Amino acid sequence: MDIRRLDRQALSLAGEAVSRVKTDHLGRATPCADWTLYGLLRHLVSQNEGFAASARGAGEPWAVWHGGDLGDDPAAAYEASADEVTAAFAQDGVLERKFALPEVGEGFTVPGRIAIGFHVLDYVAHAWDVAVTIGAPWEPSADLITAALRVAAQVPDEGRGAGTAFRRRIAVPDDAPPGHRLLALLGRDPSWTQRPC
Repeated sequence: MDIRRLDRQALSLAGEAVSRVKTDHLGRATPCADWTLYGLLRHLVSQNEGFAASARGAGEPWAVWHGGDLGDDPAAAYEASADEVTAAFAQDGVLERKFALPEVGEGFTVPGRIAIGFHVLDYVAHAWDVAVTIGAPWEPSADLITAALRVAAQVPDEGRGAGTAFRRRIAVPDDAPPGHRLLALLGRDPSWTQRPC
């Protein structure tokens, strides 16, 4: 499995949804209860910048994970951050390099290969969050869903819940499509829809 190729696919999937966002969408609620769409897009930019910093060995400071600026063009800000993280992940030796992930825990590090897998999962899931918020399609490849399912299945049940990175798993039928199974593993309701104000 070429995790960096899959990561580029995940970034592109999310970028396709972000490119469809209009200014009047930014105040909408999202499946991520703590964020409006504006907040979710800022999170995506911040996470790309944080992972890029971590790939370069500078991911410890909290500030590098929360400084995302959308400016006047959220899609352009997203694309710039996607380019930055893609370049950082392309460095020689990055798959074995230790990535600091302070959002998981102070002093927490994992090899780059695992960190990039987390990034893939994040962007496949958040691509859905953006897409469903604005009524856009979400069509990840089978390879991308398979990779994201592998990572999602390893997220422990401990520490899940309100205010954490992952909510409690949601039950879905055994024959649910793989994308629905992925969303449910992450505590997302595949039937979520934008509610009128």
